[in-house]
Amino acid sequence: MDFEQIYRTYFHDVYRYIRRLSGSEQLAEEITSETFFRAMQAIDHFRGDCDIRVWLCQIAKNCYVSHCRKLGRVGDLDDTAWLTIPDPDETAEEQIIRRDEAAQIRAILHELPEPYREVFMWRVYAELSFAQIGQIFSKSENWACVTYHRARRKIIERMEESEYAQ
Repeated sequence: MDFEQIYRTYFHDVYRYIRRLSGSEQLAEEITSETFFRAMQAIDHFRGDCDIRVWLCQIAKNCYVSHCRKLGRVGDLDDTAWLTIPDPDETAEEQIIRRDEAAQIRAILHELPEPYREVFMWRVYAELSFAQIGQIFSKSENWACVTYHRARRKIIERMEESEYAQ
């Protein structure tokens, strides 16, 4: 597959991933462009150990982290990484509830130990398969599945705990 084909095939996936991380269309466009520029320079070094989509998303994540560091927002990275894209069909009340839940999930995710946090992010925000996530961590597909479901269960339990505490 030539690089132009890679670009056409995976551009939307990388853009969508960065859009969800950043919460910004403009920043997602910039980071996605930078991602493919870096990938084009490094394509000869791609060993094929993982799916090319996974490789591109890793480059994109590194570009996003670098961008946040340049802006001095390293401390805010966890908060911005868990933003959700608003649904234009939601009512104002639904948006407020979703934002409150998203803020609660961000706080819980910040407290989750690795690899739970990152596996959850790859699955939910990058929409990677368990096989692809397993490749990132050099683990099995089953490990990725179990780790994701444990992370999800921890988030749900902590959300339920906070509901009862109110």
